[in-house]
Amino acid sequence: MPQPRVLLVNNGTLSLPQLRARFEQLGSTTETTDTATLPDRLDGRYQAVVLSGTKVRAYELDHYKPLVDLLLDSRVPVFGICGGMQLLATQAGGRLVEGPQRVGGHEAEVDKSEALFAHVKPTVTVFHRHTLYLEAAPPGFRSIGRSAQAPVEFLRSDDGRIHGSQAHLEFRSDGLEILRGFADLYR
Repeated sequence: MPQPRVLLVNNGTLSLPQLRARFEQLGSTTETTDTATLPDRLDGRYQAVVLSGTKVRAYELDHYKPLVDLLLDSRVPVFGICGGMQLLATQAGGRLVEGPQRVGGHEAEVDKSEALFAHVKPTVTVFHRHTLYLEAAPPGFRSIGRSAQAPVEFLRSDDGRIHGSQAHLEFRSDGLEILRGFADLYR
């Protein structure tokens, strides 16, 4: 059986090598692109799409419109990490708010009934590097993880195809296990 292929969309993250390594560790091959060089269509070449953290702020809707249009036209699972989650949520009508700067490991409570969290305990320690937070899940999505600092640490679309994490899952063992739960969805 061939390895699943994951398209990693680099939105300016500093940790792309670590993110790639995580998916390859989980048995997927990866191909990287950025917003400026997106393919017009996915055409069945990929089993999943992962959006990295962002350099351009997630609320710059025009900048990310081609990416969001591509994802809405696809049928593959999508995972947005940090700014990747924020841009998916803002495109769906979510609102970002400024909050305390968090850098390092932080605890979050997760909804264990979600397949994404099949390999972790109800409380996870994940890595953060940001100051913007999603105020609430936008229409068509729901919060599936929360912390004292953010009511939406993890997000899932109502149809179960799109997931997001405020945290950078390319770091820490709980992050790897959450990515393993995502990989289970596309294998």
